[in-house]
Amino acid sequence: MMETIGDELLDQALAERRALVQLCLYALDRARSAGVVERIEEGLADIGVRAVRPDGDRFDPSRHEAGGTVPTDDPTLDGVVAETEVVGFTDRERPLRPPVVTVYTARA
Repeated sequence: MMETIGDELLDQALAERRALVQLCLYALDRARSAGVVERIEEGLADIGVRAVRPDGDRFDPSRHEAGGTVPTDDPTLDGVVAETEVVGFTDRERPLRPPVVTVYTARA
């Protein structure tokens, strides 16, 4: 089946959106101003791209990338995300990149 001009334009628009989202993530990673970070995140959220900061959630290797661990004496914190090192992002619930997190581990 032949693609119509409308299909071609839609494909082009979607490709351009993906490129702009990636450019925003690149800029966000390098932003030095909290205000700039906040504004970029707000703009991305307006189009369905959400920041993922799973602090306090149970570590899930299918959704999070472990960047390190921190020991804890509280056994209830074992396997819980202590801190988000690098913010992750989803695009309408589809993962764009996982957050890199530090995870609590119980002392032996």
